Amino acid sequence: MRTQVAIVGAGPAGLLLGQLLEQHGIDTVILERRSQDYVLSRIRAGVLEQGSVDLLDKAGVGTRMHGEGLVHDGVEFCFDGDKYRFNFRELIGRTVMVYGQTEVTRDLMHAREASGAKTIYEAEDVSLHAFDGDHPKVRYVKDGVEHDISCDFIAGCDGYHGISRASVPEEALRTFERVYPFGWLGVLVDRPPVADELIYAHHARGFALCSMRSPTRSRYYVQVPANEAIDSWSDDRFWDELRRRVDPETADNLVTGPSIEKSIAPLRSFVAEPLRFGRLFLAGDAAHIVPPTGAKGLNLALNDVGCLAESFTEFYRDKSSAGIDHYSERVLKRVWKAERFSWWMTSILHTFPDTDTFGRRIQRAEFDYLVGSKAAQCALAENYTGLPV
Repeated sequence: MRTQVAIVGAGPAGLLLGQLLEQHGIDTVILERRSQDYVLSRIRAGVLEQGSVDLLDKAGVGTRMHGEGLVHDGVEFCFDGDKYRFNFRELIGRTVMVYGQTEVTRDLMHAREASGAKTIYEAEDVSLHAFDGDHPKVRYVKDGVEHDISCDFIAGCDGYHGISRASVPEEALRTFERVYPFGWLGVLVDRPPVADELIYAHHARGFALCSMRSPTRSRYYVQVPANEAIDSWSDDRFWDELRRRVDPETADNLVTGPSIEKSIAPLRSFVAEPLRFGRLFLAGDAAHIVPPTGAKGLNLALNDVGCLAESFTEFYRDKSSAGIDHYSERVLKRVWKAERFSWWMTSILHTFPDTDTFGRRIQRAEFDYLVGSKAAQCALAENYTGLPV
Protein backbone atom coordinates (compact mmCIF):
# COMPACT_ATOMS: atom_id res chain seq x y z
CA MET A 1 0.00 0.00 0.00
CA ARG A 2 1.20 3.50 -0.78
CA THR A 3 0.12 6.81 0.76
CA GLN A 4 1.57 10.27 1.26
CA VAL A 5 1.13 10.55 5.04
CA ALA A 6 0.72 7.53 7.31
CA ILE A 7 -0.97 8.54 10.57
CA VAL A 8 -0.60 6.30 13.61
CA GLY A 9 -3.53 6.74 16.00
CA ALA A 10 -7.24 7.43 15.37
CA GLY A 11 -7.90 9.68 18.32
CA PRO A 12 -8.92 13.31 17.78
CA ALA A 13 -5.37 14.37 16.82
CA GLY A 14 -4.88 11.72 14.14
CA LEU A 15 -8.40 12.09 12.76
CA LEU A 16 -8.16 15.89 12.60
CA LEU A 17 -4.80 15.71 10.83
CA GLY A 18 -6.31 13.33 8.29
CA GLN A 19 -9.31 15.60 7.77
CA LEU A 20 -7.20 18.72 7.23
CA LEU A 21 -4.88 16.96 4.81
CA GLU A 22 -7.74 15.40 2.85
CA GLN A 23 -9.15 18.91 2.34
CA HIS A 24 -5.95 19.74 0.44
CA GLY A 25 -5.92 16.56 -1.62
CA ILE A 26 -3.17 14.89 0.41
CA ASP A 27 -3.66 11.14 0.69
CA THR A 28 -3.57 9.61 4.18
CA VAL A 29 -4.00 6.25 5.85
CA ILE A 30 -4.77 6.07 9.58
CA LEU A 31 -3.77 3.03 11.65
CA GLU A 32 -5.40 2.37 15.03
CA ARG A 33 -4.66 -0.63 17.26
CA ARG A 34 -8.05 -0.47 18.97
CA SER A 35 -11.53 -0.96 17.54
CA GLN A 36 -13.68 1.99 16.51
CA ASP A 37 -16.12 1.29 19.34
CA TYR A 38 -13.29 1.23 21.88
CA VAL A 39 -11.98 4.59 20.70
CA LEU A 40 -15.44 6.10 21.12
CA SER A 41 -15.88 4.54 24.56
CA ARG A 42 -12.97 6.47 26.06
CA ILE A 43 -14.34 9.19 28.34
CA ARG A 44 -12.27 12.36 28.23
CA ALA A 45 -12.79 15.98 29.14
CA GLY A 46 -13.65 18.56 26.52
CA VAL A 47 -13.01 22.24 27.25
CA LEU A 48 -12.10 23.69 23.87
CA GLU A 49 -10.10 26.87 23.47
CA GLN A 50 -11.29 29.47 20.99
CA GLY A 51 -8.52 28.44 18.59
CA SER A 52 -9.57 24.77 18.77
CA VAL A 53 -13.16 25.72 17.95
CA ASP A 54 -11.93 27.72 14.97
CA LEU A 55 -9.74 24.83 13.78
CA LEU A 56 -12.61 22.33 13.95
CA ASP A 57 -14.74 24.78 11.98
CA LYS A 58 -11.96 25.05 9.41
CA ALA A 59 -11.94 21.26 9.15
CA GLY A 60 -15.67 21.31 8.40
CA VAL A 61 -16.72 19.38 11.52
CA GLY A 62 -18.10 22.15 13.72
CA THR A 63 -21.84 21.98 13.02
CA ARG A 64 -22.85 19.62 15.84
CA MET A 65 -20.34 21.23 18.18
CA HIS A 66 -22.04 24.61 17.78
CA GLY A 67 -25.46 23.02 18.14
CA GLU A 68 -24.75 20.97 21.25
CA GLY A 69 -21.65 22.52 22.83
CA LEU A 70 -21.87 24.88 25.78
CA VAL A 71 -20.21 28.29 25.40
CA HIS A 72 -18.68 29.44 28.68
CA ASP A 73 -17.79 33.07 29.22
CA GLY A 74 -15.66 32.32 32.28
CA VAL A 75 -14.91 30.08 35.28
CA GLU A 76 -15.19 30.29 39.04
CA PHE A 77 -12.37 29.79 41.55
CA CYS A 78 -13.16 28.91 45.14
CA PHE A 79 -10.66 29.06 48.01
CA ASP A 80 -11.79 27.71 51.38
CA GLY A 81 -15.37 28.68 50.58
CA ASP A 82 -14.61 32.14 49.11
CA LYS A 83 -15.69 32.20 45.46
CA TYR A 84 -14.88 34.55 42.57
CA ARG A 85 -15.94 34.42 38.92
CA PHE A 86 -13.52 35.40 36.15
CA ASN A 87 -15.39 36.66 33.08
CA PHE A 88 -13.19 35.94 30.08
CA ARG A 89 -15.50 37.62 27.60
CA GLU A 90 -15.38 40.91 29.51
CA LEU A 91 -11.65 40.63 30.22
CA ILE A 92 -10.31 39.77 26.74
CA GLY A 93 -13.32 39.13 24.49
CA ARG A 94 -12.80 35.35 24.23
CA THR A 95 -14.68 32.28 25.46
CA VAL A 96 -14.30 28.50 25.70
CA MET A 97 -16.58 25.72 24.49
CA VAL A 98 -17.51 22.67 26.58
CA TYR A 99 -17.86 19.79 24.12
CA GLY A 100 -16.66 16.31 25.02
CA GLN A 101 -13.59 14.83 23.42
CA THR A 102 -15.63 11.75 22.57
CA GLU A 103 -18.00 13.93 20.55
CA VAL A 104 -15.10 15.64 18.75
CA THR A 105 -13.79 12.17 17.86
CA ARG A 106 -17.23 11.04 16.69
CA ASP A 107 -17.61 14.08 14.40
CA LEU A 108 -14.18 13.51 12.90
CA MET A 109 -14.90 9.79 12.36
CA HIS A 110 -18.10 10.60 10.51
CA ALA A 111 -16.30 13.13 8.31
CA ARG A 112 -13.59 10.61 7.45
CA GLU A 113 -16.12 7.92 6.63
CA ALA A 114 -17.95 10.36 4.37
CA SER A 115 -14.72 11.23 2.54
CA GLY A 116 -13.90 7.59 1.86
CA ALA A 117 -10.41 7.99 3.29
CA LYS A 118 -8.89 4.80 4.67
CA THR A 119 -8.76 4.03 8.40
CA ILE A 120 -7.57 0.62 9.57
CA TYR A 121 -8.82 -0.29 13.04
CA GLU A 122 -7.51 -3.20 15.12
CA ALA A 123 -4.13 -2.99 13.42
CA GLU A 124 -1.77 -5.20 15.42
CA ASP A 125 2.01 -5.16 15.82
CA VAL A 126 2.42 -1.71 14.25
CA SER A 127 6.08 -0.85 13.65
CA LEU A 128 7.83 2.13 12.04
CA HIS A 129 10.79 1.73 9.72
CA ALA A 130 13.35 3.81 7.79
CA PHE A 131 11.98 7.18 8.94
CA ASP A 132 15.56 8.46 9.09
CA GLY A 133 15.66 8.27 5.27
CA ASP A 134 13.51 9.37 2.33
CA HIS A 135 11.32 6.26 2.14
CA PRO A 136 9.71 5.51 5.50
CA LYS A 137 7.45 2.53 5.97
CA VAL A 138 4.83 1.41 8.46
CA ARG A 139 4.25 -2.28 9.00
CA TYR A 140 1.21 -3.83 10.70
CA VAL A 141 -0.73 -7.08 11.03
CA LYS A 142 -4.44 -7.32 10.27
CA ASP A 143 -6.40 -10.58 10.55
CA GLY A 144 -3.14 -12.48 10.79
CA VAL A 145 -1.70 -11.00 7.58
CA GLU A 146 1.31 -8.65 7.58
CA HIS A 147 1.03 -5.44 5.53
CA ASP A 148 3.41 -2.62 4.60
CA ILE A 149 2.52 1.02 3.96
CA SER A 150 5.07 3.04 2.00
CA CYS A 151 4.77 6.79 2.60
CA ASP A 152 6.48 10.15 2.50
CA PHE A 153 5.90 10.99 6.17
CA ILE A 154 4.74 9.34 9.39
CA ALA A 155 2.67 11.28 11.93
CA GLY A 156 2.77 9.74 15.41
CA CYS A 157 -0.56 10.59 17.05
CA ASP A 158 -0.87 7.42 19.11
CA GLY A 159 -0.61 8.75 22.64
CA TYR A 160 1.79 8.53 25.54
CA HIS A 161 2.03 4.72 25.44
CA GLY A 162 2.09 4.42 21.64
CA ILE A 163 4.71 2.98 19.34
CA SER A 164 5.70 6.27 17.68
CA ARG A 165 7.79 7.86 20.41
CA ALA A 166 9.01 4.42 21.50
CA SER A 167 10.45 3.95 17.98
CA VAL A 168 12.79 6.91 18.33
CA PRO A 169 16.37 5.99 19.29
CA GLU A 170 16.91 6.79 22.97
CA GLU A 171 19.94 8.98 22.28
CA ALA A 172 17.91 11.19 19.91
CA LEU A 173 15.21 12.04 22.46
CA ARG A 174 15.24 14.23 25.56
CA THR A 175 12.34 14.03 27.99
CA PHE A 176 11.17 16.22 30.86
CA GLU A 177 8.74 14.92 33.45
CA ARG A 178 7.07 15.74 36.75
CA VAL A 179 4.80 13.17 38.40
CA TYR A 180 2.38 14.59 40.96
CA PRO A 181 1.66 12.79 44.24
CA PHE A 182 -2.10 12.74 43.67
CA GLY A 183 -4.78 11.92 41.13
CA TRP A 184 -8.30 13.00 40.25
CA LEU A 185 -11.16 10.74 41.28
CA GLY A 186 -13.85 11.49 38.70
CA VAL A 187 -17.53 10.64 38.72
CA LEU A 188 -19.86 10.93 35.73
CA VAL A 189 -23.55 11.29 36.59
CA ASP A 190 -26.76 11.86 34.65
CA ARG A 191 -27.80 14.90 36.64
CA PRO A 192 -27.88 18.61 35.73
CA PRO A 193 -24.64 20.51 36.50
CA VAL A 194 -24.54 22.39 39.78
CA ALA A 195 -23.52 25.60 37.95
CA ASP A 196 -23.53 27.04 34.43
CA GLU A 197 -19.72 27.19 34.35
CA LEU A 198 -16.82 25.21 35.80
CA ILE A 199 -15.97 25.67 39.49
CA TYR A 200 -12.35 25.03 40.56
CA ALA A 201 -12.10 24.67 44.34
CA HIS A 202 -9.13 24.66 46.70
CA HIS A 203 -9.70 23.29 50.19
CA ALA A 204 -7.47 22.09 53.01
CA ARG A 205 -8.82 18.58 52.32
CA GLY A 206 -7.79 18.82 48.65
CA PHE A 207 -8.86 20.06 45.24
CA ALA A 208 -12.34 19.65 43.71
CA LEU A 209 -13.82 20.46 40.32
CA CYS A 210 -17.45 20.78 39.25
CA SER A 211 -17.83 20.44 35.49
CA MET A 212 -20.25 19.09 32.92
CA ARG A 213 -20.65 17.26 29.63
CA SER A 214 -24.12 18.58 28.74
CA PRO A 215 -27.09 20.33 30.39
CA THR A 216 -28.14 16.95 31.80
CA ARG A 217 -24.81 15.18 32.43
CA SER A 218 -22.23 16.30 34.99
CA ARG A 219 -18.63 15.39 35.76
CA TYR A 220 -17.17 15.95 39.22
CA TYR A 221 -13.66 15.39 40.60
CA VAL A 222 -11.90 15.32 43.95
CA GLN A 223 -8.18 15.09 44.60
CA VAL A 224 -7.04 11.76 46.07
CA PRO A 225 -3.62 10.23 46.82
CA ALA A 226 -1.85 8.76 43.79
CA ASN A 227 -2.10 5.22 45.17
CA GLU A 228 -5.79 5.46 46.10
CA ALA A 229 -7.99 2.40 45.44
CA ILE A 230 -11.13 3.16 43.44
CA ASP A 231 -13.02 0.45 45.31
CA SER A 232 -12.73 2.40 48.54
CA TRP A 233 -14.95 5.17 47.17
CA SER A 234 -18.67 4.55 47.23
CA ASP A 235 -20.95 7.11 45.59
CA ASP A 236 -22.08 8.36 49.00
CA ARG A 237 -18.51 8.87 50.17
CA PHE A 238 -17.70 10.79 47.00
CA TRP A 239 -20.67 13.15 47.29
CA ASP A 240 -19.99 13.80 50.97
CA GLU A 241 -16.36 14.66 50.23
CA LEU A 242 -17.25 16.91 47.29
CA ARG A 243 -19.68 18.89 49.47
CA ARG A 244 -16.95 19.45 52.06
CA ARG A 245 -14.59 20.98 49.51
CA VAL A 246 -16.86 23.41 47.66
CA ASP A 247 -18.54 26.57 48.93
CA PRO A 248 -21.76 26.23 50.96
CA GLU A 249 -24.05 27.48 48.17
CA THR A 250 -22.65 24.97 45.68
CA ALA A 251 -22.88 22.18 48.26
CA ASP A 252 -26.54 22.98 48.90
CA ASN A 253 -27.41 23.08 45.17
CA LEU A 254 -25.59 19.86 44.24
CA VAL A 255 -27.90 17.29 42.59
CA THR A 256 -26.45 13.84 43.22
CA GLY A 257 -27.23 10.45 41.72
CA PRO A 258 -25.72 7.05 40.94
CA SER A 259 -22.43 7.25 39.06
CA ILE A 260 -22.39 5.90 35.51
CA GLU A 261 -18.57 5.98 35.41
CA LYS A 262 -15.94 6.33 38.10
CA SER A 263 -12.18 6.39 37.64
CA ILE A 264 -8.95 7.82 38.99
CA ALA A 265 -6.64 9.72 36.63
CA PRO A 266 -2.98 10.24 37.63
CA LEU A 267 -1.46 13.68 37.08
CA ARG A 268 1.84 14.28 35.33
CA SER A 269 3.66 16.86 33.25
CA PHE A 270 5.72 15.46 30.37
CA VAL A 271 7.47 16.85 27.29
CA ALA A 272 9.60 15.10 24.69
CA GLU A 273 12.06 17.04 22.54
CA PRO A 274 12.41 17.34 19.62
CA LEU A 275 9.19 16.40 17.84
CA ARG A 276 10.71 15.59 14.46
CA PHE A 277 12.99 12.67 13.65
CA GLY A 278 13.68 12.60 9.92
CA ARG A 279 10.32 11.76 8.38
CA LEU A 280 8.61 10.96 11.70
CA PHE A 281 6.67 13.70 13.53
CA LEU A 282 5.16 13.43 17.01
CA ALA A 283 1.93 15.19 17.96
CA GLY A 284 -0.48 15.22 20.89
CA ASP A 285 0.01 12.91 23.86
CA ALA A 286 2.80 11.10 22.04
CA ALA A 287 4.79 14.31 22.50
CA HIS A 288 3.53 15.86 25.73
CA ILE A 289 1.20 15.41 28.70
CA VAL A 290 -0.25 18.11 30.94
CA PRO A 291 -2.21 17.87 34.18
CA PRO A 292 -5.93 18.31 33.40
CA THR A 293 -6.15 21.33 35.71
CA GLY A 294 -5.64 23.83 32.89
CA ALA A 295 -7.78 21.97 30.29
CA LYS A 296 -4.89 21.98 27.82
CA GLY A 297 -4.34 18.36 26.73
CA LEU A 298 -6.84 18.11 23.87
CA ASN A 299 -6.20 21.69 22.81
CA LEU A 300 -2.45 21.16 22.52
CA ALA A 301 -3.05 18.03 20.43
CA LEU A 302 -5.37 19.88 18.05
CA ASN A 303 -2.90 22.76 17.78
CA ASP A 304 -0.05 20.34 17.01
CA VAL A 305 -1.84 18.71 14.09
CA GLY A 306 -3.11 22.06 12.85
CA CYS A 307 0.51 23.19 12.53
CA LEU A 308 1.57 19.84 11.09
CA ALA A 309 -1.18 19.97 8.47
CA GLU A 310 -0.01 23.43 7.42
CA SER A 311 3.56 22.14 7.17
CA PHE A 312 2.66 19.10 5.04
CA THR A 313 0.40 21.19 2.82
CA GLU A 314 3.21 23.68 2.25
CA PHE A 315 5.55 20.82 1.37
CA TYR A 316 3.26 19.36 -1.29
CA ARG A 317 1.76 22.61 -2.60
CA ASP A 318 4.79 24.89 -2.57
CA LYS A 319 7.60 22.30 -2.63
CA SER A 320 8.92 23.96 0.53
CA SER A 321 10.26 22.18 3.61
CA ALA A 322 10.29 25.33 5.76
CA GLY A 323 7.18 24.30 7.69
CA ILE A 324 8.30 20.78 8.50
CA ASP A 325 11.80 22.00 9.34
CA HIS A 326 10.42 24.40 11.97
CA TYR A 327 7.49 22.29 13.19
CA SER A 328 9.17 21.09 16.37
CA GLU A 329 10.47 24.50 17.41
CA ARG A 330 7.19 26.23 16.61
CA VAL A 331 4.99 23.76 18.48
CA LEU A 332 7.24 23.37 21.52
CA LYS A 333 7.12 27.09 22.28
CA ARG A 334 3.36 26.86 22.78
CA VAL A 335 3.62 23.49 24.54
CA TRP A 336 5.93 24.84 27.22
CA LYS A 337 3.68 27.84 27.85
CA ALA A 338 0.74 25.47 28.32
CA GLU A 339 2.86 23.27 30.58
CA ARG A 340 3.66 26.35 32.69
CA PHE A 341 0.00 27.34 32.94
CA SER A 342 -1.13 23.82 33.82
CA TRP A 343 1.63 23.54 36.45
CA TRP A 344 0.59 26.91 37.92
CA MET A 345 -3.10 25.95 38.08
CA THR A 346 -2.16 22.64 39.68
CA SER A 347 0.14 24.31 42.19
CA ILE A 348 -2.35 26.84 43.52
CA LEU A 349 -5.44 24.60 43.58
CA HIS A 350 -4.13 21.33 45.07
CA THR A 351 -2.79 20.39 48.45
CA PHE A 352 0.64 18.75 48.43
CA PRO A 353 1.97 16.34 51.06
CA ASP A 354 4.82 18.72 51.89
CA THR A 355 2.77 21.94 51.91
CA ASP A 356 3.15 23.63 55.30
CA THR A 357 1.27 26.61 56.72
CA PHE A 358 3.55 28.99 54.82
CA GLY A 359 2.77 27.22 51.55
CA ARG A 360 -0.98 27.44 52.11
CA ARG A 361 -0.70 31.16 52.87
CA ILE A 362 1.17 31.60 49.58
CA GLN A 363 -1.65 29.78 47.76
CA ARG A 364 -4.18 32.05 49.47
CA ALA A 365 -2.15 35.12 48.50
CA GLU A 366 -2.17 33.95 44.89
CA PHE A 367 -5.95 33.68 44.97
CA ASP A 368 -6.32 37.11 46.59
CA TYR A 369 -3.97 38.64 44.02
CA LEU A 370 -6.06 37.19 41.19
CA VAL A 371 -9.24 38.58 42.71
CA GLY A 372 -7.74 42.04 43.12
CA SER A 373 -5.70 42.44 39.93
CA LYS A 374 -7.21 43.07 36.50
CA ALA A 375 -3.83 42.34 34.90
CA ALA A 376 -3.61 38.95 36.62
CA GLN A 377 -7.18 38.14 35.57
CA CYS A 378 -6.36 38.99 31.95
CA ALA A 379 -3.32 36.69 32.10
CA LEU A 380 -5.53 33.89 33.43
CA ALA A 381 -8.10 34.53 30.70
CA GLU A 382 -5.45 34.62 27.95
CA ASN A 383 -3.98 31.30 28.99
CA TYR A 384 -7.25 29.52 29.74
CA THR A 385 -8.93 30.48 26.46
CA GLY A 386 -5.74 29.70 24.53
CA LEU A 387 -2.60 31.57 23.57
CA PRO A 388 -2.16 32.50 19.89
CA VAL A 389 -0.93 29.74 17.60
